[in-house]
Amino acid sequence: MSTLTSPVWHPFTQHGLGDPIPLISHAKDAKLHAADGQSWIDAISSWWVTTHGHAHPRIMAAIRAQTEKLDQLIFAGWTHEPAESLAAELIRITPDPLTRVFFSDSGSTSVEVALKMALGYWYNIGEPRSRILVLEHSYHGDTIGTMSVGERGVYNRAWQPLLFDVDTIPFPYEGHEQATLDALEAACAAKPAAFIVEPLILGAGGMLIYPAWVLAEMRAICARHGVLFIADEVMTGWGRTGTRFACDQAGVIPDIACLSKGLTGGALPLAVTLCIEPIFEAHFSTDRAKTFYHSSSYTANPIACAAANANLEICRDEPVQQRIDTLADAQAAHLSLLSQDPRVANPRRLGTIAALDIVVPDAGYLSNLAPRLIAFYRDHGVLLRPLGNTLYVMPPYCITADELAQVWDAIAASLAKVADASV
Repeated sequence: MSTLTSPVWHPFTQHGLGDPIPLISHAKDAKLHAADGQSWIDAISSWWVTTHGHAHPRIMAAIRAQTEKLDQLIFAGWTHEPAESLAAELIRITPDPLTRVFFSDSGSTSVEVALKMALGYWYNIGEPRSRILVLEHSYHGDTIGTMSVGERGVYNRAWQPLLFDVDTIPFPYEGHEQATLDALEAACAAKPAAFIVEPLILGAGGMLIYPAWVLAEMRAICARHGVLFIADEVMTGWGRTGTRFACDQAGVIPDIACLSKGLTGGALPLAVTLCIEPIFEAHFSTDRAKTFYHSSSYTANPIACAAANANLEICRDEPVQQRIDTLADAQAAHLSLLSQDPRVANPRRLGTIAALDIVVPDAGYLSNLAPRLIAFYRDHGVLLRPLGNTLYVMPPYCITADELAQVWDAIAASLAKVADASV
């Protein structure tokens, strides 16, 4: 029987283990603070969302101003200025073929929308394709559709009866890229509806990186066969990979793009799904049966849109790319120092994201390594959350050199502890 004093049920948390759950009172830049004076460096951007830092004054000011004007509005058949301004700016900064913006409220729902758009497109033009192609080890969210197009495992096993079947393309490991491309070519010949990918790096699947030329080839294969190409840039967008969007590095323009997380600078939940004009046109009709029947109550919430507009203004007005480049170089330097450690395997980096695998006998997702490491880092003033034996660092762009050094010092110390089995 549970003896928990708090009624809160936390995500991805096994309460039965009794691990402490810090109560955060406030945050600023790259630091999280508790009321008792403890603080932690947020080395994973609070699940990859915080870009410029916590409580950025321009974003906070935009939120405060919007609360005095309009807090919420039904978006079915109504609109407001923050959403219109945000959509216009998104169209301006993304490639020309992406002409339509559909709002939602999380990365998962942005992908659900993308899948619905793809199936709706084929249905409405009278060619009801329904098969979805996915990349091995992918993660796209925790709703039913997104779990269906993600890797199957312990985190979705209980809901297997709800998930639909997909065709899986093998991950393009180094030296095996052609096998991936050949498999995609064969699968596309069967005329599926769409292929969905995390461009350049798979996040929750283990920070697996593949080259830009492979992404470009996968896009070309889909184009040759008329298969819709969906880019899930929920994690990779807003500079994480070194460019505004990961697809930019491959010269790839998707048919559908999913954006969230850093869209508001991490301040509020908001997501968008952008698509090419033919997908919108397939739903544009005097026939109400062709309506795109998807929404949530908080679609395009005005306060969230105001935060996103402020975020895009920061990207436009401030030297954000310089900060990204500086952080990427610093990450590379720290990673290099640990790369020769025998307890480290596959050190890798893409833009501001650095990752490595810790060499241990039991490296599974459910091994005790990750919880022990989380506790170790928490005790050393750092928020890190390993994926099994994969450790990654993805901080806000405002992190200082001293703060980043503290993060990597904690990692180095943990490796020594892993070696003597004290962590």
